[in-house]
Amino acid sequence: MGRGCLGLVAGILIGAVAVVWSADSEVLRPRVPVDQIESARAVTNPLPATPEELQKGKALFEGKAFCRACHGSEGKGLGMDLDYSTFKGPLPRNFTDKMWQQARTDGELFWILKHGSPGTDMAPFIPLVLTEEEAWRVLMYVRSFGGR
Repeated sequence: MGRGCLGLVAGILIGAVAVVWSADSEVLRPRVPVDQIESARAVTNPLPATPEELQKGKALFEGKAFCRACHGSEGKGLGMDLDYSTFKGPLPRNFTDKMWQQARTDGELFWILKHGSPGTDMAPFIPLVLTEEEAWRVLMYVRSFGGR
């Protein structure tokens, strides 16, 4: 392989690392305001993690809460028939991202369902679309994408 090809390959690899690095830092950036994050992190899911509750969460994710429209049926952030050019902020969250799953607490995710996600197109869902109990079920299902 000539020097030109090696330089091209090195440039591509450096560019790929930069994209991954920036994506990782975005995943780790909290969406809850600094003055509310500690109280949000202290909140835990009150529902038992049972197969029945998980099934109810899946039904809500795919139906009433219409999460599947943006996040996709597999939770990868690839929704059905979306025009991605209309998004003002980051694309929908990939729930299968283990780094994101570990970085976010249930309380933070609940806060986002209640208030929306600043800087993204994620709107508030509680109480307009979901009750608090339904939101906890959806979050339980969201956690299942990360292997929990």
